[in-house]
Amino acid sequence: MKTKLGMSLLAVVSCASLALGAERKPMDLYLLIGQSNMAGRGKVEAQDREKPERVFTLNKDNEWVPAVDPIHFDKSVAGVGSGRTFGIMMAKHDPAAEIGLIPCAVGGSSITAWVPGAKHKKLPVHPYDDTLVRLKIAQKSGTVKGILWHQGESDGSRTGKYMGRLSALIASLREEIGDPELPFVAGLVEMDDRDGKEPRKINQVIVELPNVVPHTAVASSEGLITQDGTHFDSASQRELGKRFAEQMIKLQKQDK
Repeated sequence: MKTKLGMSLLAVVSCASLALGAERKPMDLYLLIGQSNMAGRGKVEAQDREKPERVFTLNKDNEWVPAVDPIHFDKSVAGVGSGRTFGIMMAKHDPAAEIGLIPCAVGGSSITAWVPGAKHKKLPVHPYDDTLVRLKIAQKSGTVKGILWHQGESDGSRTGKYMGRLSALIASLREEIGDPELPFVAGLVEMDDRDGKEPRKINQVIVELPNVVPHTAVASSEGLITQDGTHFDSASQRELGKRFAEQMIKLQKQDK
């Protein structure tokens, strides 16, 4: 019996050691929020399915998995977004870091849905509240280093209160996370309307964000191509991911 007990204890210790050894180092976490262009609607290609080194995403079941597109799951049409490329660029910038992406964007969500208690107009979700739930789970695995925001298409015709609402959202999330200077990068939406005749007015508001809220930046959509007049194609989403990373790195350097 002693021998069996000893072997059992050894097995338990060995399993515990393996479990400890398998624990992931604390990750640099990034929150991805907004609507469909953040979630991504680009066609998934072979390169988007390759598992990147040291870049993980919190999936629908709140488990960390390799970041392969689509990383969002807001709708069945979710495809290539900017998040995966952003994560790859951040990992390249810091070879010692493991990157954890927290995808929480919801297609068709107005900025008015990104406040506590608010519900999406067409989906049975609460964008802000649901984000906080996933955020708290993710924070057990690391530290939030920044937020990416891509939204505005749903508010293109009512820009008057947008900056105030966006400023309030940033302040609220920074308070929840516990970092009043947390870097926040907003992406511009498509440059022109569906007919390509007039500039998107919402961009004129978003581009002013760094002048209104400290520790923020804007990722340009200049030259990016949409596949339907609204949603960026796969190549453009990858390029946008690089631009998000460039701006995030600049903000992080400024804050050091």
